[in-house]
Amino acid sequence: MVATGRVIRFDAVRGYGFVAPDAGGEDVFLHVNDLVVDKSLITPGVSVEFDVENGDKGLKAARVAVAEGARSAQRPPADDGLCDILTAREFLQEVTEALLSSAPGITGEQIVQIRRHLGTLAVNHGWVEG
Repeated sequence: MVATGRVIRFDAVRGYGFVAPDAGGEDVFLHVNDLVVDKSLITPGVSVEFDVENGDKGLKAARVAVAEGARSAQRPPADDGLCDILTAREFLQEVTEALLSSAPGITGEQIVQIRRHLGTLAVNHGWVEG
């Protein structure tokens, strides 16, 4: 069965991600070994065509290709209003509040180390505005 959907996340280094099917339902697991195109074309927001298979842990995309008529493999997904884009400073403030509320005994040094790591991760993945 050929399905279509939009890549919602794909980590080329780890080799996996997820596709949101156009027909709705649960997200479908996507593995680099199931691509029939170069992995550099599989980025968030790209429309893809794929076969749906039952994997060990749920639905899995197979024989994944960029959908015909897809305008740009590099185009980011449309803003669907599901999340806010934070500045790096706002992100780190949110991280600090989350750490303090979930682990009240955490030390200041631990917070600084965690914030530094998460801040770098957020910038590298484009999760925050500059």
